[in-house]
Amino acid sequence: MHNKTLSELSAGLAGGDFSSEELTGGFLARIGKFDGQLNSFITVTAESALAQARAADARRAQGQAGALTGIPLAQKDIFCTDGVRTSCGSKMLDNFIAPYDATVIEHCNGAGLVMLGKTNMDEFAMGSSNETSFYGAVKNPWDLKAVPGGSSGGSAAAVAARLTPAATGTDTGGSIRQPAALCGITGIKPTYGSVSRYGMIAFASSLDQGGPLARNAEDCALLLNVMAGFDPRDSTSVERATPDYSAALGNPVKGLRIGLPKEYFGAGLDPAVAQAVEEAIAEYRRLGAEVVEISLPNTALAVPTYYVIAPAECSSNLSRMDGVRFGHRCAEPQNLEDLYKRSRGEGFGEEVKRRIMVGTYALSAGYYDAYYLKAQQLRHLIADDFKAAFEKVDVIMGPTSPSVAFDIGARSDDPVAMYLADVYTIAVNLAGLPGMSLPVGFADGRPVGLQIIGNYFDEARMLGAAHQYQLATDWHQRIPHGFE
Repeated sequence: MHNKTLSELSAGLAGGDFSSEELTGGFLARIGKFDGQLNSFITVTAESALAQARAADARRAQGQAGALTGIPLAQKDIFCTDGVRTSCGSKMLDNFIAPYDATVIEHCNGAGLVMLGKTNMDEFAMGSSNETSFYGAVKNPWDLKAVPGGSSGGSAAAVAARLTPAATGTDTGGSIRQPAALCGITGIKPTYGSVSRYGMIAFASSLDQGGPLARNAEDCALLLNVMAGFDPRDSTSVERATPDYSAALGNPVKGLRIGLPKEYFGAGLDPAVAQAVEEAIAEYRRLGAEVVEISLPNTALAVPTYYVIAPAECSSNLSRMDGVRFGHRCAEPQNLEDLYKRSRGEGFGEEVKRRIMVGTYALSAGYYDAYYLKAQQLRHLIADDFKAAFEKVDVIMGPTSPSVAFDIGARSDDPVAMYLADVYTIAVNLAGLPGMSLPVGFADGRPVGLQIIGNYFDEARMLGAAHQYQLATDWHQRIPHGFE
């Protein structure tokens, strides 16, 4: 059963081929068998998962089941879950038991989905490799020496290894799309404001966005239908009707106008990755799409702009982690200042401290205009590039990551090299656009991802384009050796 997609599992449950309790037990067994190799979960909620599964079976017996009722999934450990540890991958929140559910969790529970547990992640979502977690690095199931990408690396690795049919993630600068690419699965970051951020522990409030990771585009659409929707508790949530993200899956790509940014195919792109992406574009041509070269001239400004804005916002958001109200508290503080200093010093990891320091500096008196204000101005230029491009094309395509998964530890001592892993994804967050990654091949035995960028609230077209490619190819069906 672990090789079935969400739609196949839904059909099996509806047809009585198996129960949710049997299905959930099977995935829990796989987690117990394989996760020791991967470290993709921080918390496994076996007892409550089986209880949820039995409730889903009862709901189905009463004729009250929805499309995803009784299907297991994993939740990224950044979403608050009532009565369950929500650590955000940090020692700071290692003892934090959330007193309420995030909106995304509420939506999943309402749909009857079964939570298998909480997945490992870079600390406070800060990282591109899942090496900054307090709970240790996550391994890539395609090569246990390699990183799975970050920050949603635990979710991506668990889906790739078939420990869960799907998982949630969050994307601040590429943290759904990059691990999806490096693990050979499909993941989507929707338009900013489409998925509620209420109960999602904040990193950079103007950039963070939740989304699904799954085997294919069809499954991502099904899960996004559950996750998305207006939430009055979230001031950044967009008040608009939630579309059916599955609506355009059957639309042919004939006549689709695909833009290829020339800036995405220059220096820094691994030739083997470029070849796989170009072969995927050639498949779109065979399917009838029109491919044109475009320019996003401010692409080179995206990384430096992001690494002013995101640290500034994280500096503000993480100020609430002070050892007073919740989270880690140092032993026997001498006074209030000592409490703050030692609690934060002991609770935060090196990457989080680095970004807090950078962000605090950028927001300080005398530097705010020179750094933060200037970065916001550049952000508008980057968004304007995309607006101009979408007057000529329907979607934009290119590599998700400049390279395949790198080895664990290879970039640990070089933060700049680590930051450049998100060079193609960051601009999408700065502009607030939707983007996704789907598998299109391998280089050196490790997966390659194709990024599709859509116009605002045009996720259905993006997902449809990905689905049509996946109907014509089988990259998304490949399973890492040893996890069959």
